[in-house]
Amino acid sequence: MKKSLKLFITISFIVSVYAIACKKNSSSGNSTSRMTISLTDDPSAYDAVNIDIEDIQVNSSADSGTNSGWISLPLNRKGVYNLLDFRNGIDTVLTSQELPAGTISQIRLILGSNNSVVINGVTLPLTTPSAQQSGLKLNVHATLVAGIEYKLWIDFDAARSIVQTGNGSFILKPVIRTYTDATSGAIKGIVLPPNSHSLVYAIQNVTDTIGSAVADSTSGNFLIGGLPAGNYNVGIHVADSSYMDSTIATSVTTGVVTDLGSIQLHQ
Repeated sequence: MKKSLKLFITISFIVSVYAIACKKNSSSGNSTSRMTISLTDDPSAYDAVNIDIEDIQVNSSADSGTNSGWISLPLNRKGVYNLLDFRNGIDTVLTSQELPAGTISQIRLILGSNNSVVINGVTLPLTTPSAQQSGLKLNVHATLVAGIEYKLWIDFDAARSIVQTGNGSFILKPVIRTYTDATSGAIKGIVLPPNSHSLVYAIQNVTDTIGSAVADSTSGNFLIGGLPAGNYNVGIHVADSSYMDSTIATSVTTGVVTDLGSIQLHQ
């Protein structure tokens, strides 16, 4: 039976969409979630509060009290950040990485020694306890769902994080809270039969391919993650000419994986 190409006007269009979409998401077995960690700050009366950030690590181990299970995340920029640059809803991205789906129990902020506070135009060193240089642990307990993108904020309270001693020196004792927010949704399903070699597209505005996946040739499973909330047409293009292409209308909600279930292709 001749296949219907409702979503694809020409073969060249199919190839171009496939090439673009595969750059966005080419893995049908996607079991990762993207986490973006940003730095922000509460107001304080100082001229500047400069914090030396050298590393960020996350822990997915149930036993986060040990040194096992820690993964270091590459920073966009190592070095000194003035916390007062990130007040009143302003933040800066420290790292954005794909992580295995599952529970993140803690993050660990590794501080360097180049910390300072500026008061009335005078820069004064901030003494950093060695325990904090080796790793300031912050409880998170975030459950990362495959295909969902999360944003986590490290919210420094600069006013409460600086302690003045009796001899006039200053010590950095960070007071920090963390909070997370899901920023996207996902679509998953099973294309049957699996050996139809299907390409799956999440499409908005008729031709705008937002994400894609290659259905697994053994199980038929696919997952398209990182999708903004909204309405979609899920287009299934079948390489096997024995089956027809298919289109399914669905919607995506932030923080939710929309399950299309089993999709039986017709001959």
